[in-house]
Amino acid sequence: MNAIEIRDLSKSFRGMYAVDHLNMTVPVGAIYGFIGENGSGKSTTEKLICGHLVADGGEIKLFGKKHTDAGVRMRVGALIENAGCFPSSSVYQNLMMQAINLGVKDADAEIARVLKIVRMEDSASVKFKSCSLGMKQRIGIAMALLGDPALLILDEPINGLDVDGMKMMREILVDITQTYGCTVLISSHILGELEKIATHYGIIRRGKMIQELTAKEMEARARIFTSLKTADMSGAKQALREKYANVREEEGYLRVYDVEDTETIVEYLLQRGYAVSEIKKNKIGLEEYYIQLMSAKEEA
Repeated sequence: MNAIEIRDLSKSFRGMYAVDHLNMTVPVGAIYGFIGENGSGKSTTEKLICGHLVADGGEIKLFGKKHTDAGVRMRVGALIENAGCFPSSSVYQNLMMQAINLGVKDADAEIARVLKIVRMEDSASVKFKSCSLGMKQRIGIAMALLGDPALLILDEPINGLDVDGMKMMREILVDITQTYGCTVLISSHILGELEKIATHYGIIRRGKMIQELTAKEMEARARIFTSLKTADMSGAKQALREKYANVREEEGYLRVYDVEDTETIVEYLLQRGYAVSEIKKNKIGLEEYYIQLMSAKEEA
């Protein structure tokens, strides 16, 4: 069974599609990285899944049932835009108000549980307005986790966080899936961080799903390349192009794609009078893969 199945979903505003006949599949237990530029339809899709917006057409199923089903709605937690907390109330008070709103039984125990998950069990008495951005994001996730949902939907939860904040957020999201069995749909522009935790990806552009793939498929498609520097980059590039099919100058390096044998490259250039000052093997990550995919779509 899949946590989310979307077929032919559409939503327009003033005659313009924000979501354009979109298809999406999120397996149970996945951390699904939802990727796309600003205005691509990520937040609109998430709001449609959560029932905050009504679709023009198409179908959304959550755990095999229509997303409007009252029972399945109780299994979804979400943090979209912000937590909506009262600034002068404490972390505990904000969580208690949300727990009462949701009709959570044994609210004290449930609040203690979610605060432990987000590493804030010692911050219950702190006023929300005194919390850092990272703490506020974690409070929002704690609120979304009240009632022990099976699906958590997060819109840009790591934006604006420092290195330590992003690391902690990664640990929390992995813990939510591996320890508590919750499926996570997360949108983010910080693809380097997303790549460290996601098990699946969905790439959206102008409201359409361009590609869905697993992390293993992403790894298999990521091209290997060798980066190098020489004193004469232009001459070395010309020499390399006589032997290798794909050579580019990017980010201050010469890149030889689909070649791992660095020794052969160094020897080849030395024979032609080009001494290599720096050389390393690389693999295209999620960010570069995304950029190349978007560039290919623009050219198509």
